[in-house]
Amino acid sequence: MPEGSIEVAVKLDMSLGESPVWSVERQTLYWADINNGHVYAWQPQVGGTPTRTELGEKVGCLALADSGLVAAAASGILRLPENGEPERLADNPEWQQAGQGNRFNDGRCDAAGRLWVGTIASDEASPTAALYCLDRGELTRRLPNVRISNGLAFSPDRRWLYHTDSLSRRILRYPFDVDSGTLGEGETWVDLERLELPGVPDGAAVDREGCYWSALYDGGRIVRFSPAGELVAEHPVPCPHPTMVAFGGPDLRTLYITTATQHLAAEGKARWPLAGSLLQMRTGVTGLAEPGFGG
Repeated sequence: MPEGSIEVAVKLDMSLGESPVWSVERQTLYWADINNGHVYAWQPQVGGTPTRTELGEKVGCLALADSGLVAAAASGILRLPENGEPERLADNPEWQQAGQGNRFNDGRCDAAGRLWVGTIASDEASPTAALYCLDRGELTRRLPNVRISNGLAFSPDRRWLYHTDSLSRRILRYPFDVDSGTLGEGETWVDLERLELPGVPDGAAVDREGCYWSALYDGGRIVRFSPAGELVAEHPVPCPHPTMVAFGGPDLRTLYITTATQHLAAEGKARWPLAGSLLQMRTGVTGLAEPGFGG
C-alpha cells in the first residue's frame, strides 16, 4: 500500500463506526459501531472477517485492559473480559437524569491508566454533557457544559490533554499533570473556522512526533496538526463522515479510519459506497502504543 493512499481495510456497513484502538500485545484492532452496540476485533495479519460482539446498548468508546477491553456504553462503563460476563465499573450519571439521557461518547486512557470519557447531549445541541475521569473506581466530572465531547488525546510528553466540543469547531488543549491527573486552564489550540476547514473535529490520535490527527466529520478528510497547532497535512477520504483514527500494525505506521453512514440517505450511500467501512492508510510517521486501563 503506497504511503498516503487510503483504501478499504474491511468492507462494512456500520451506522457509526468509532473508537478504533490497537493492541500491540495482541496485534489486534478493536472498534465499535456505536448505534448498533457492536464491538469488533480484527487481526490484519490473519485477515478475514472480524469477530463481532453485541452489547445490547450503544457503546461510545473502547479502551484496552489487561484481559479484554473496557467499554463506555450508554448506561455506564463496563469491563469486557476475554471470557466471562461484563462487569459494571461505573454508572453514567447523565443517562437516567430527567430530560437528558446523554450517553457516553469519545474517550481513552492516559499513561497512568485513568479512563477519560465524555458524553454527548441527547439532542446533540444542549450544553448538558461533560468530560469525566474514571480513576481507582471513582468517576468524577472534569469539564462541564459540553455538547459533544470528542477528540480526546494526550501529547507524547504527557504535558497536554487535547479535547473538543465538536460543534464549537475548535480543538482545545489543557496543561496536564499525569501524576495527579489535574488539568490547567484550557486554550484554543486549533480553530477550524480560521483555517477554513469543513466539518467538525471528531475522534483523534497523536503520533510519535507529537502531531495530532483529527477526523473531520462531514468534512470528508483526515487532517494533521503540528504540536504548535499548524495544519501540516490533509488526506481526503472516500466518504463524508470519517469518525476517528488510530495507529496500528506491527510498526504502528498504518492509520486506521472508522466511518459512518448514519447521516446518509439512499442517494448518499450509493454515491459513497465505502461509507461505513474501516479504511486504512500507510503513513510516514510512527504512532504511539495505546495505554491500557489501570483499574
